Amino acid sequence: MRNTHDTRVLPLWRSILFVPAVSDRFVESALRQPADLLQIDLEDSVGPAHKDEARARAGGIAERFAAAGREASVRVNRPWRMLVRDLEAIVRKSVLAIALPKVPDASFVQQVAEVLAELERERGLSIGHTRIITMVEDAEGLSNVNEIAASHTRVVGQIVGAEDLAVSMRMAVDDDGLYVPNVMGVAAARRAGIIPVGFIGTVADFKDLEAFRMRIRRARRLGFESAFCVHPSQVSIINEEFAPSAAEIEFARGLVAEFEKEVGSGRAAFTYQGRMVDLPVVDQARLVLSRHAAIEARTHAN
Repeated sequence: MRNTHDTRVLPLWRSILFVPAVSDRFVESALRQPADLLQIDLEDSVGPAHKDEARARAGGIAERFAAAGREASVRVNRPWRMLVRDLEAIVRKSVLAIALPKVPDASFVQQVAEVLAELERERGLSIGHTRIITMVEDAEGLSNVNEIAASHTRVVGQIVGAEDLAVSMRMAVDDDGLYVPNVMGVAAARRAGIIPVGFIGTVADFKDLEAFRMRIRRARRLGFESAFCVHPSQVSIINEEFAPSAAEIEFARGLVAEFEKEVGSGRAAFTYQGRMVDLPVVDQARLVLSRHAAIEARTHAN
């Protein structure tokens, strides 16, 4: 469980766009997209023959993103020999986080955090600068999903990876197979106080954008608030669907105002627009307003 003295501030990363490190075209395209986080990819989008090239390019791409005022992360590789070389190449001020694939258990995250601390110390960065998004992608990781989410204060988000998990579980990449693992992932993330990343479905399915929008809308209802995306067309959909609508904001403001008035009159439960309201309903409305305020602050800062 998350330490009650943990005061980490979570980033507002709704859309996390993959950017293959070996493609100048995708790097240029990424700079034109409104993604909250640009994720330089050294893993699945890079073939074995190009891993060294991607690793050598990643730091420069991150510097370019930072110079343009964009936030950057890097998805690194496994196994360990590749992972360590990746970390040595990319730990720097312009890289705010790593996406750590195929995490089997909490001890793995803790060992990676130790390597990160060593590199940060050598490079004059504050210890903890490089944050971690854990990726649960097989049956072993799923069995340890709660412990992984709470494994280290560097961890700010967690995703259950659909494609690799389906291979490990010998199941189809569909709603039936992915529903329970994803709900487990949301619960683990909320328990640990980190960002639940993802949606029920495959990240690779981007041709039907209306179907994708419905997936993200469903994901928000299930408690997710961030998602990876592989195509620029997915970015604006994710940003929109992981933000409260104008109608939700208006309703939440009115409800909270009515609650404060009712409490002042000595009542803790009341009816608002035909709905019975008590404290949990008010808390939901406050979460909507808090999320809206955070998005507005980010928008104005940019």
